[in-house]
Amino acid sequence: MLIQAVFFALGLVILVVGAQRLVLGASALALRAGLSPLVVGLTVVAFGTSAPELAVSIKSALAGQADLSVGNIVGSNIFNILFILGLSALISPLIVSRQLIRLDVPVMVGVSLLFLLLSLDANVSTSEALLLLLGLAAYVGVLIRISMNERGATSAEEKAEAEKAKRQSIGVSFLWVAVGLLLLIVGSRLLVDAAVSIATVLGISEVVIGLTIVAIGTSLPEVATSVMATLKGERDIAVGNVVGSNIFNILGVGGVAGMVSPGGLPVKTGVVHFDLPVMVATAVACMPVFFTGRQIARWEGFVFLSYYVAYTAYLVMTATSHPFVGTFEDAMIWFVMPLTALTFVVVLARSLRARSIRRR
Repeated sequence: MLIQAVFFALGLVILVVGAQRLVLGASALALRAGLSPLVVGLTVVAFGTSAPELAVSIKSALAGQADLSVGNIVGSNIFNILFILGLSALISPLIVSRQLIRLDVPVMVGVSLLFLLLSLDANVSTSEALLLLLGLAAYVGVLIRISMNERGATSAEEKAEAEKAKRQSIGVSFLWVAVGLLLLIVGSRLLVDAAVSIATVLGISEVVIGLTIVAIGTSLPEVATSVMATLKGERDIAVGNVVGSNIFNILGVGGVAGMVSPGGLPVKTGVVHFDLPVMVATAVACMPVFFTGRQIARWEGFVFLSYYVAYTAYLVMTATSHPFVGTFEDAMIWFVMPLTALTFVVVLARSLRARSIRRR
């Protein structure tokens, strides 16, 4: 057990370092190609921080451990919203840009619902996985078009950062991309093999391991990026990183995993009936939160964090057949969730009313 834990931690460190090197090299190449910092941030950086999820899911799918792959995708998206945004908002209220409200968040909600619908038959087929990848290509195309229209709106700080990245030679940039990819391959192999061994020893399903330990571990680049952006005052980047990563996890990671997995990507009934609806609910919850003054307040961040703790506690209690799991589930469904939903509706109504009064 100790050896598996060491290999898991080692694989996790290698994954994080690999993602950092990949983002460094790919960002410089993208800026040299003429893409704006806005598109680089929403695509290369956001997608690059999801590279560990991609590497782990591909390795799991190829090894016939699709449960781990699906659990990683769903668990990472839940973790990104509830934990990362919650923690970042507790540090400082987060600013939400107009583009995120008008485009990226609705896309995140839409693709979350799409993934749930595709999973209702307990399998994401190869053709459905291709549909997800085509959706990712369309989304990136829209971002590039928006960037071209807003090319002149780049700030002085963004221009300076772009010039700094361009000073990095093309050879060095390609080297970092290659090193990053190699580290992701090695790290994913260590992490997946160790996670499966731990699940076997503890008698816990691969789905639960994927939803918790693996999902949290592969989301560490998103944690670092969003928290550091918040501490630096770049609070819109903190939100954009999470939203972009969630979209990539579903369209990119889910699409690639479904393409390489023999016969498509199987999805357990329990995931379809519980974890996927939770993922969709967390995405939908962003809508009223983001609309209330275009920011995530500290109390909203606290609610997000509390829900993640409750969700994780439920998974652990279910996996260990805890005697109070039924009582806990009833309390969440019939009291906590309705009360939270009512609170968000009231806050949204007040925000819309105040906005309409200001317009008069």
